[in-house]
Amino acid sequence: MPLKPEGRSEPGSDLEWLFARQRFGVRPGLERVRALLAALGEPQRAFRTVLVAGTNGKGSTAASLEAALRAGGERTGLFTSPHLTRFCERFVVSGQEVGAEEVGRGLARLRPLAEETGATFFEIVTALACELFAGAKVGTAVMEVGLGGRWDATNALDPVLSVVTQVALDHTAVLGDTLPEIAAEKAGVLRPGRPAVTACAPELWPVLEREGADLWALGRDWHFTAHSRGWEGSDLRVEWPGGAITQVLDFRTPLLGAHGAQNAAVAAVAASRLGCRPDAIRQGLAEVRWPGRLEVLPLTPGQVGTGGETPRILLDGAHNPDGARALAAAMQALGGAPLPLVFGAAEDKDVTGVAEALRPLASSVILTRAALSPRAASPQALAPLFAGLPLTLTDSPAQALAELRRLGAPLSLACGSLYLLGEVRPLLLGEAPEAGERWQ
Repeated sequence: MPLKPEGRSEPGSDLEWLFARQRFGVRPGLERVRALLAALGEPQRAFRTVLVAGTNGKGSTAASLEAALRAGGERTGLFTSPHLTRFCERFVVSGQEVGAEEVGRGLARLRPLAEETGATFFEIVTALACELFAGAKVGTAVMEVGLGGRWDATNALDPVLSVVTQVALDHTAVLGDTLPEIAAEKAGVLRPGRPAVTACAPELWPVLEREGADLWALGRDWHFTAHSRGWEGSDLRVEWPGGAITQVLDFRTPLLGAHGAQNAAVAAVAASRLGCRPDAIRQGLAEVRWPGRLEVLPLTPGQVGTGGETPRILLDGAHNPDGARALAAAMQALGGAPLPLVFGAAEDKDVTGVAEALRPLASSVILTRAALSPRAASPQALAPLFAGLPLTLTDSPAQALAELRRLGAPLSLACGSLYLLGEVRPLLLGEAPEAGERWQ
């Protein structure tokens, strides 16, 4: 493990202990994380909190909102999950990832309290974020909700504003089999009388409104239009109520695809409701970056493909059917398909639905699995989903990239699992990969 907390004889032992707790899974309920936060002295009360829930788009929305607040002069915290390559990616203060030594010291302080309270992996990580943000004296922390909302550890915090990006079928074994059931769980992050923003479907508005929040819904209370700039992102215009005069904001986002534009629009409205100035919203959203979500990287720096181009690879964490359909729509709009596809997925996901959405994009498919994820489906199990397409089965992400380089296509795509991207991305960037198993 790369994290080496001070004051312990075994380097990285605290992080190894934490990662081992992933195997215990998710246990709904807020009593453990509340007890842990109380034992820490309630660090979450030192800053104001924004909670960002939703099936897809939480991370890019949270990152966009944090960027806008930071551009407005706010000292910000950003908590996201899961991480791609490094555990410390989950904790960002004013645009800078918190250092490994500081995270390690915080985890060492927290460990005995976590053991006393029986806290789960994500509860510990949430409390650690609060401790780090309080110590850094942040003014506002944007916290991405982990699973659902009502019983997620982040909901032990008291948000001044909440966001529900949108709602789709995912984690049905925990959240419910229908969209209203899932929406009800995500609506748990809303607070009576406090501002909230959503982009979910109109038929789910009544579910969210049961919580009594001051809810602004896309298509009813606010609107946006987007003009695609291709691989450079989108130009947007957002309109929302402002007393007798409708407020209008024009801005640009580098986030790709129609869904990237929508996530940026949600963040812009949320930032405005938090009092962020229009110029700060424009600046922050123009500069936001969100790795692993429609992210373009060189496949091999300096390599020239069969057509004379420099081969590129697009990384996207689409891991459920709704996310895969959004990815497919973006690729069709960008004109990048058909193209070689590297695919790997967790066996407990709706891989059939994901594959159905992605098949039309693929000229050929290279199947692999995330080596560090025990939940990853084997390439052999995934192969029938892509029957009829040229197929290559590989044992590792490194082998999959080697096969892509052999093909020499100008553009390729790797997707299906954030854990897979967490292993592909460092290989592309020449970074050291993480060593521990990935469950959450």
